[in-house]
Amino acid sequence: MGKGGMSHGDDQQENMAAWLVGINTLKIQPFKLPELGPHDVRIRMKAVGICGSDVHYLKAMRVADFIVKEPMVIGHECAGIIEEIGSEVKHLVPGDLVALEPGISCWRCESCKEGRYNLCPDMKFFATPPVHGSLANQVVHPADLCFKLPENVSLEEGAMCEPLSVGVHACRRANVGPETNVLVMGAGPIGLVTLLAARAFGAPRIIIADVDDHRLSVAKTLGADEIVKVSTNIQDVAEEVVQIRKAMGAGVDVTFDCAGFDKTMSTALRATRPGGKVCLVGMGHDAMTLPLTSASAREVDVIGIFRYKNTWPLCLEFLRSGKIDVKPLITHRFGFSQKEVEEAFATSARGGNAIKVMFNL
Repeated sequence: MGKGGMSHGDDQQENMAAWLVGINTLKIQPFKLPELGPHDVRIRMKAVGICGSDVHYLKAMRVADFIVKEPMVIGHECAGIIEEIGSEVKHLVPGDLVALEPGISCWRCESCKEGRYNLCPDMKFFATPPVHGSLANQVVHPADLCFKLPENVSLEEGAMCEPLSVGVHACRRANVGPETNVLVMGAGPIGLVTLLAARAFGAPRIIIADVDDHRLSVAKTLGADEIVKVSTNIQDVAEEVVQIRKAMGAGVDVTFDCAGFDKTMSTALRATRPGGKVCLVGMGHDAMTLPLTSASAREVDVIGIFRYKNTWPLCLEFLRSGKIDVKPLITHRFGFSQKEVEEAFATSARGGNAIKVMFNL
């Protein structure tokens, strides 16, 4: 039993987690939890999704400037069941089903004080080195970052709040509403949740562009009004912009680039109407060569996003009300054994028909 808290369930079993120990090497090993603070809860993980960043860490031991220098527990898209609560926790009880927001900000810096806590320089975020993640039997997390699931929302859907939050935050940043015609570049997991979020925000017409036929067919099933097959060749941008505009049948008010490459951003900047917005969501290329002068002359605003803030309540409401259905995005499910962890990451890395790979613990 934690200090001043109530216990629920069996504490005797050793806590195990999936550790990233080297390039392409994951091992299930014991994971000692920190002591439960008065405002913390201990959660038994039940659903954990694999994100592209998890795969990137596995393949390269780094994502951008975040470098894995010592073994790290992987995973950050998660939901579970409250097992124990700290002495000051009032809004949760053992047995509650919760979705976890994975980033702990400092609440002291300028960004936090302004309410833009996602930009906190001291953010401690699951599975962003050196902070351990959540692909484990149990984790300890601040109670205020654990959101109770509505009765009709499953644990898997709760875990999907994390990727969905990216789409919701992007739609907020770009002020998507019932008069916003939206173009989404990229039909990967983030492009697809951005499509779902834009529709829930009221966007009347949404076009999605991608290089992959299967992902485009999934996008159509999820409600895209039109799909546009594009190439990876930068020479094709002008021709593809004509195709996109024709498919939209009106001006593109907001484009979300959910890939983040020279080609996708060049297309976004050219396809968006004068006075429109381009929101860069994907982080494919760090440096890009882009037609900014012509975009500037048409007063096209370029907006960046980083993760999300204050999105879990809205995501859960979208799921509860049925405005968004994330279930079709979950294409593969695995248990929590050494063999299955390896298979799950290989499946996610291969891509193909895999969209969201989910662990059921």
